[in-house]
Amino acid sequence: MKIRGAQSVPLREWNDWRWQLRNALKSPRDLARAFALDRDERAALAGGRLRLPVQITPYYAALAAVSPAIRRTVIPRPGERWAARGERRDPLGERRHSPAPGVVHTYPDKALLLVTDRCAVYCRYCTRARLAGCGRSPMRGGSWRRALNYLAGAPAVRDVLISGGEPLVLSDERLDGMLRDLRRIRHVEIIRISTKIPAVLPQRITRDLARVLKRHHPLWLSVHFVHPDELTPETARACARLADAGIPMCSQTVLLKGVNDDPATMKRLMTGLLRLRVKPYYLHQCDLAAGASRFRTPVRRGVEILRSLHGHTSGYAAPLFMIDTPGGGGKVPVSPDFVAGRAGGDLLLENYRGETCRYPDFAQEQRRLAGARRSKLCALRLNGATNGIRTRQGHSTAESPTCPDMRQPR
Repeated sequence: MKIRGAQSVPLREWNDWRWQLRNALKSPRDLARAFALDRDERAALAGGRLRLPVQITPYYAALAAVSPAIRRTVIPRPGERWAARGERRDPLGERRHSPAPGVVHTYPDKALLLVTDRCAVYCRYCTRARLAGCGRSPMRGGSWRRALNYLAGAPAVRDVLISGGEPLVLSDERLDGMLRDLRRIRHVEIIRISTKIPAVLPQRITRDLARVLKRHHPLWLSVHFVHPDELTPETARACARLADAGIPMCSQTVLLKGVNDDPATMKRLMTGLLRLRVKPYYLHQCDLAAGASRFRTPVRRGVEILRSLHGHTSGYAAPLFMIDTPGGGGKVPVSPDFVAGRAGGDLLLENYRGETCRYPDFAQEQRRLAGARRSKLCALRLNGATNGIRTRQGHSTAESPTCPDMRQPR
């Protein structure tokens, strides 16, 4: 698979991940050589400094050349220069929750490590556009040691997510050293790496890298896919190499207008991921990142898509639909509601065919029976009281307070 003008590239170079990064498309001239740019794309590239750089590996540019959906995610459009209502440069409030360089600590038992500002490909909907490609790596100099010291002094943290930027653009040696350092922190049980590399640069998943990652189990990969056109033979080989190394993979997909916001596309993506041994995990509502409004759908669209998957494919293929709340409030699941109401003690449920099914709600029935038992006991006590049982004052207990406690003070 080649882009226009790259037919003469030897296969050995094409399959070298370092060659792919060195030859990434970065300038308007690069893009004009690879694509027939439309008027809006040319206007965006000619309009001065963009909110985040352009970079597309030749491999991913080849996909974008034949997939309009993928192309939409990597080539700038004019609207990304302006922030819509509610959009922010730091939509998740990560700076506010950063107690040490490169550390974001929002949840009690989880911490995020931003280890680089570089990516193989810069997605135009990027949540961290404020950092991407800025040349100010958050782990430069003594920052890594300060981050480790913070984590070592936070015993509640048992789960560390390594992200960026793109962690897997770092060398094998650097990654090995980082993972080894984290493994020395006794309370860190799980390490996760967030990556889009299998989709945009599968050549990076070498045997050597798989061996490095395998040394640091339990290690998980959160892999980022947005469209079934990304599921190429190259990506399949990369995922197989990771899975064969015992590395579980969960996908995180961003819901993107004009890219994957229809049920058929989402079903193809999720079932395709399962074939690659990747578990669909999260479907994210597009964050309120400045300039990303052209990708954002109404929240109800994500709910409708999840509802369309229910019952029509494997439950393994149904992700959770999540909204990462602004300012660092954390992720919140938003799910379809299949409860149609109640009828007596029955719960009314709507199945995937739209039929209403009745389910005897055991907890509801237990409460009803318990109430009936209490009423019967009260009646028995009351009957006993009216059969001549008197208090010291000479009044019938029937005149005293009723259930549940009929005893009189002595």
